[in-house]
Amino acid sequence: MEISVTQFGRELSKNKYTWNEETRTFSTNENNLVLDFFGIEEVNFNTGHDCTFITSHNCTFKTGSGCTFDTGHNCTFDTGSCWCSSITIRYK
Repeated sequence: MEISVTQFGRELSKNKYTWNEETRTFSTNENNLVLDFFGIEEVNFNTGHDCTFITSHNCTFKTGSGCTFDTGHNCTFDTGSCWCSSITIRYK
């Protein structure tokens, strides 16, 4: 299972986030991330603001404001404001 987490075009240091394979939970307080989890379903995300998510289906998001979501179907969003946008059911 491969994930990609970048911040300002550079790979984010692994000591700045946790990825629990068993619970499929990604957590960080970092902002301005691009998280590519495409092909991995049922992931829970807890992040800061202004992040971009590329995921598959059945994900749950708890984020700050200003995020963009490019997801599969059956996802749940709890965001900091209405300054977020989403695109659903994308296939690579």
